[in-house]
Amino acid sequence: MTRRHRRLHEQLLLSWLFTMLVGALIAVLLPAWGLWGTAGLRWPDDGQRNAMVAAFLAYALSHRSLHVLFRYPGSRSPIHIAPYVLLTFAAAALIMLALRLDMSRALMASSCVLSMLWCYIDFRLRERYQRPKLAVVPSGSALELFGLPNVDARRLTGPTLGESRYDAVVADLDHLPGPEWERFLAHCALSRVPVYHARQMFESLTGRVRVTHMSENPMGALLPSPGYELLKYVFDVAFILATLPITLPLVLLTALAIRLESRGPVIFTQERIGQGNRPFQIYKFRSMAGASDDVARFAGENDVRITRVGAIIRKLRIDEIPQFINILKGEMSLIGPRPEQLAFVERFDREIPFYTYRHVVRPGITGWAQVTQGYVASADATRTKIELDFYYIKHCSLALDLLIVLRTIQTVLTGFGAR
Repeated sequence: MTRRHRRLHEQLLLSWLFTMLVGALIAVLLPAWGLWGTAGLRWPDDGQRNAMVAAFLAYALSHRSLHVLFRYPGSRSPIHIAPYVLLTFAAAALIMLALRLDMSRALMASSCVLSMLWCYIDFRLRERYQRPKLAVVPSGSALELFGLPNVDARRLTGPTLGESRYDAVVADLDHLPGPEWERFLAHCALSRVPVYHARQMFESLTGRVRVTHMSENPMGALLPSPGYELLKYVFDVAFILATLPITLPLVLLTALAIRLESRGPVIFTQERIGQGNRPFQIYKFRSMAGASDDVARFAGENDVRITRVGAIIRKLRIDEIPQFINILKGEMSLIGPRPEQLAFVERFDREIPFYTYRHVVRPGITGWAQVTQGYVASADATRTKIELDFYYIKHCSLALDLLIVLRTIQTVLTGFGAR
C-alpha cells in the first residue's frame, strides 16, 4: 500500500514553497519587467528596488499565512484571499512610507492584484487535487465522517486498501470490528499511511470538540498559555486605543439615534458569566424597546422588541462597541466564547456535559462559534456551539484569532447570524 501524493513530483508540485516561488515570478518579477523592462530588473533605482523587496515580502507573507489559515476547518474559502492580501500590501506600503523610503507605487499596486490572482489559482488547484481522501473503517464514531463536506470518505469493505491510494486511514480505535482490523491498522502504519482516531479526524474537519468525550481528553490541553493570554490582552487594548478616532463618533451618533427613537437608557447593563464562572456586568447599546433587553430569553430574528435603530446596530454589531469597557476592565476580550446570562448558564450546565469548562478563558465580543455557526436559540444548537468553543480553547493561537477577525469582517458585511 502507498500513501497518496508520496511521489517526488507530487510532493514538489504541491508544496507551498514551490507554489510560492512560482507566484513570486508572476506577482513580482513579471509586473516589474512589464513596467521597467530588462534594464530595470538589472539596474533598478532605489524606488524600484525598495518596491520589489516590499512587494516580495508582502506577497510571501500573505501566501504563507493563507496556507496556515486554510488549515483550520471551514476556513477554506476564496473570500478570505482578497482582503488578506490587500491588508498585507497596505501594511507594507505604510511601513515604507513611515520609513520615508522611495518606492514604485505602480509595482506595489500591480503586484497586489497579481498576488490575489495567483493565490486564488493556487487555492483552486489545491481544492481540486488536495481534497482529503480518507479510508474509513466502518464502525463506531467513524461513521460520523460520511457526509461531511470537503472530504472524500471511502468506506472500507475489508481490512485492505487494495490498489487505491489514500491520505489516511480513519477508525474508531475504541470500537474496531475485530482483531484482523487491528493488524490491518498496524500494517498501514508500517507502510507510512497515517492512521487517525475518528474523534481526532472529526475535530479537524468540523472545528468542534465533542463534549461527550471530554473525560477522555487531556483536560490540560484545553488551557491556553499565560503568555498568549497576556499578549492577547495587550493587543486588545492597543486595538481599542487605535480605533478611538472611528469608534467615538460612531458611539455618539448611535447614542443620539437611540435616544431620538425611543425612551429609555442608551446603554443597558446585564449580568453575564465570565472567566472562572465569575459574574460581571456587560455593557451594550439598547436595541430593544423599554427594558426588555434584560429578560433572560433568546431574541428571535423578527423579535417585535427590537427597534428600527436596534435592528441596524445589531446587524452591523455596533451594539457591541460599549463592551470595549469590559475589555479594558479585563472582564472580556475581543475574541472568545460569548458570555451567557446566569439563567442560561445554570440551565445548560444541567443539560450539557462540561458546559462550564468554556469559562476557562475570558469571553469575547466575537469568536469561533459566532463566525462558524451564528446565533443559536435552542439547547441542541447550544451543544454544537459549546463544541465550537472547546475547539477554540484547545487551539487558540494568533493564527486562529486572525482567521476569526477576517471571518468577523465577512459576518458584519453579510449580516450572518445577526439577531
